[in-house]
Amino acid sequence: MPLLSLHSLSKSFGATAAVADVSIAVEHGEFFGLLGASGCGKTTTLRVIAGLEIPDSGTVEFDDRDVTNLPAERRGFGMVFQNYALFPHLNVFQNVAFGLQARKMARAAVRERVMRALELVQLDGLDRRRVDELSGGQQQRVAIARAIAIEPALLLFDEPLSNLDVALREETRRELRALVKRLNLTAIYVTHDQEEAFALCDRIAVMSQGRVLQVGAPRELYEHPANVAVAKFLGSNNLIRAMRLTSSNDAVTKFKTLKGGHTLVVPATHEQLMHLPVNKPCLLSIRPEALVVSSSAGQDENQLTARIESIEFSGATTTVSLNASGLKLEALVLKADEFEVSDEFVVTLPAGQIRLLPEDSGQ
Repeated sequence: MPLLSLHSLSKSFGATAAVADVSIAVEHGEFFGLLGASGCGKTTTLRVIAGLEIPDSGTVEFDDRDVTNLPAERRGFGMVFQNYALFPHLNVFQNVAFGLQARKMARAAVRERVMRALELVQLDGLDRRRVDELSGGQQQRVAIARAIAIEPALLLFDEPLSNLDVALREETRRELRALVKRLNLTAIYVTHDQEEAFALCDRIAVMSQGRVLQVGAPRELYEHPANVAVAKFLGSNNLIRAMRLTSSNDAVTKFKTLKGGHTLVVPATHEQLMHLPVNKPCLLSIRPEALVVSSSAGQDENQLTARIESIEFSGATTTVSLNASGLKLEALVLKADEFEVSDEFVVTLPAGQIRLLPEDSGQ
């Protein structure tokens, strides 16, 4: 039985549908992500879960109870906001203690909870410090300490690391995941950052235009996107428009690329092929890191001759842009010493790394 279940949630603001028929199940102890671009509906979904918004339709069930219309303060959830939402006139201790004092806890119990929470986020010794004397990273830790001090049944995060610099963001997210797992909390985390979602979350719901496009573990989403929108949103992808050459019953499925006219062998199930539009292009996708660029051809399938158009050095990796008779491809390589612009190389598209996407969507 899931700890949290959203059933066909919808929420509109005027004529704008912020959330449209969203259904999600979150398990006990799971770190679950809501991922998507700005305006996709992820924050509204989180606010509905928190009780800060009431859905127009659908239900929110928590621990097998319908909490759709239960006020936020009676849900027992902790929430960490993007802007920290700290009280500037209160010190660190008072900020963390606020939720506990609102629950009329005894003074000794409040102090014990606050000091333990500050120790967990590595802020022990700063309890009397003014919050405006803290760095951005420390302020975020105060916000997290305040949320966990109430020992929440569910912990909600609304892009809490977006205001931190890159190095601090990476450090904080590692600590955050370790903390949530150590306390055996269930968490829902909203972000627009794919890397952040992959690093933190056990499973992720990718959202667009108020709808859930796909739910899965990070590797599943990355390696097996359900459609074009997910493939394009989750990192770089070579998207190749192609027409199927063989029937759905053939042992080997072949496609011809619309640009370059190359024939590619693609692993595809009978079910996938049956869902392809008849006599219309489909999309093949392959990640840049899956391409192999070499100086000579071998015995592998899907080998194309391509000319290098540009080389972009990015530190640990280098992006090589290739043109295979009009088919533009990008390959991610570790070493680029042998490559020169305008040189010709052989690029291999490993059949096992090519994904068949069911919808073209005009891309």
